[in-house]
Amino acid sequence: MLSTSVRDGDGKLPQQPLLGMTMRISLVQFLMTAAAASVACSDASFAPSVNNLAGTYTAITFRTTSSGITTDQLATGSSLTITLTANGTTTGRLLVPGGAEDGGDLDADMAGTWTLMGSTVRFVQTADTFVRDILFTASPNQLVGDAVFDGTRIELTLTK
Repeated sequence: MLSTSVRDGDGKLPQQPLLGMTMRISLVQFLMTAAAASVACSDASFAPSVNNLAGTYTAITFRTTSSGITTDQLATGSSLTITLTANGTTTGRLLVPGGAEDGGDLDADMAGTWTLMGSTVRFVQTADTFVRDILFTASPNQLVGDAVFDGTRIELTLTK
């Protein structure tokens, strides 16, 4: 049983033995774990399939973090829309102002295919963008991807 009344100077709970090992749990870590478990349990009945994932998704979160600086790419004019069909094909568009290797705008066709393995969605496209390199996790009406490329973290949430 955890007690929130006894804490050390860092706000962490005291060390508790666990099967012969010692661990420290901060209240924040505990609450984050409990929240994640709660969300996981709420989606426990969701079984991703090509049929229930098919549809048009739009980025509602598109952030990049590099050298400790986070940029909301949607606020800078970026967008991502991708349509998944039940037969495994995709269409759509990725636009990132100033995102091309030469400094120009990245405007990429999202035509290609998608696969589902468990709750993981992977895109295969001719366009050489980060979208095809991120593994997305499916939940009801949402795909979430988070990956790091050359020191830049990309976070995407796509909603149907």
